Amino acid sequence: MADWTVVIPVKGTVSAKSRLGASSELALAIALDTVAAASVAARAIVVTAPSIASRFEELGARVVDDPHSGLLAAVAEGIAVAGDGAVAVLLGDVPALRPEEFAAALELAAQHPLAFVADADNDGTVLITALRAADHRPAFGAHSRAAHLAAGYVELDVPLDSGLRRDVDTAEQLTALGTRVGARTRAASDSASNWG
Repeated sequence: MADWTVVIPVKGTVSAKSRLGASSELALAIALDTVAAASVAARAIVVTAPSIASRFEELGARVVDDPHSGLLAAVAEGIAVAGDGAVAVLLGDVPALRPEEFAAALELAAQHPLAFVADADNDGTVLITALRAADHRPAFGAHSRAAHLAAGYVELDVPLDSGLRRDVDTAEQLTALGTRVGARTRAASDSASNWG
């Protein structure tokens, strides 16, 4: 099985998860739960703001300063730091992700030079993988599932109910996950509800 490094871009600003209507602490909690789950199966590199770097370092992740030029620039920075070898890129907003789900996806990905996992809406992308980092052609953004297919990534057959496919961009998506989210997200969400 490939020895994976996973790059996780995390927007470390007050505007993070603005569509979610979340506090910065809830947005951070979502990212922390994502990194905690992913880092069980791979070495984690988090690309984020220095102001929250220590929170991810406490989880054992290596932190790289966000170039502040958007998602694709952050992804490129993380891939460059990861070096050669098998590199995955995971978006930092899948708080229901379980370590075993991520490990299973990487095991599937090891069978393809380039692979990806679509979100639950089958329109976006939550994970891309490359057995050689230099082969990556990230295409995150609107309709990224189609863009990654066009770029030569193979779509992995990951169950629709997997936490890996359940990215959170809206309050409705977070509510739908219920108690499946990680402990940090649950605590931050409960706190926000209590103060709301």
